[in-house]
Amino acid sequence: MKSLKKQFDNPFYASNSLSILLFFTGWGIWWSFFQIWLTSKQGFSGSQVGTIYSFNSAITLILMFVYGSIQDKLGIKKTLLMFCVGCEIFLGPFFTWIYVPMLKSQFYVGVLLGSLYLSVAFLATSPTFEALAERMGRRFNFEYGQARAWGSFGYAVAALVAGFLFTINAYLIFWVGSAFAVVLLLVLIFFRPEDDEEKLQQFENLAENQKEDKSPSMAEILNVFKMIDLWKIIIFIMMSWAFYTVFDQQMFPDFFTKFFSTPAIGQQAYGVLNSMEVFLESIMMGLVPIMMRKTGVRKSLLIGLVIMVLRIGSCGLVTNPLGVSIIKLLHAPETAIFILAMFRYFTLHFDTRISTTLYMVGFQIAAQVGQIIFSTPFGALHDKIGYQKTFLVVSGIVTLSAIYAFFILKKDDKDVNGQPLEMS
Repeated sequence: MKSLKKQFDNPFYASNSLSILLFFTGWGIWWSFFQIWLTSKQGFSGSQVGTIYSFNSAITLILMFVYGSIQDKLGIKKTLLMFCVGCEIFLGPFFTWIYVPMLKSQFYVGVLLGSLYLSVAFLATSPTFEALAERMGRRFNFEYGQARAWGSFGYAVAALVAGFLFTINAYLIFWVGSAFAVVLLLVLIFFRPEDDEEKLQQFENLAENQKEDKSPSMAEILNVFKMIDLWKIIIFIMMSWAFYTVFDQQMFPDFFTKFFSTPAIGQQAYGVLNSMEVFLESIMMGLVPIMMRKTGVRKSLLIGLVIMVLRIGSCGLVTNPLGVSIIKLLHAPETAIFILAMFRYFTLHFDTRISTTLYMVGFQIAAQVGQIIFSTPFGALHDKIGYQKTFLVVSGIVTLSAIYAFFILKKDDKDVNGQPLEMS
């Protein structure tokens, strides 16, 4: 408790933790059930759901580069996030009165409108929140993973509550998301320790401040596309994290709920399971930074890949709900390792001034491109051969990406251009 109190004595840790908590709670309350809502409530097929996810990814990947560039120019200012959260407030009205009617009457128009809104308000905003918190952590002496853990905790609570709200009225999850956005906007406006000169002097890491004192030029930001080392990472992410996202978001929820006698029971069970999983993820977010200091970034990523292969492949073999539930909990360490280790890889081997752009392009955009390419064909593959055989195919592809990663990931002491890794 003393350690937790000491962390919250840092107002920058407190403000970022609260912002991340509210964002992921407001996002998780509806996003955790989005795929189930599309299939069970709206009756869309696997290929149609794949098309929706592909459009979402296409718009998001463009916006993420834009958001990353803007945030690198803004530094620690939260102007962009305030705009995004302002858009989130309209989630409930949008889904109720615009999105659903358009999907039913003009499917592709509805898909496009939904993708534009969801990308602007949530899908491109999520990595921006993460990237800013990571930058603030380096700048104001707190561990990013321990701030990000509050996001996972909020998502866990939201997923649990969402399971019950969803069975009462599916639209409730979207309106509750709007309510959380209102609270988050107020926090971003009024809880701003970066505007307090006294707090800046007390908590700021001067060395990190000097490193980022000069904001990157647009030419420096665009030069990321010329980095061979970054392209190696992009290929790696497209063949691993992108496939995992298709599996976890597009397929697994419906796959799991089909084990139960009624859709309502399955949806509630999924909500409870999802909540347990993300709660464990929040714990792992606090533990993974400690693990990385012991094992290093490269080894941590390889461990994450092994876990990913085991989870996807096991879901293709196990045929009972208890076994699948246990396997799903592997998502917790796998996600925490990937998110934190990839952030650390970019700040270790690249210029930290463009860390947001690098994270967006090298991790998030690469994953979105992968989803655009693979969502629809793998949705169609599921329609043809079923979930479990599709999972085995995905597991095989991720295994190949693990072999590739073993050869292309830099060792932690090689060409360290960013923030050196502190090994204990």
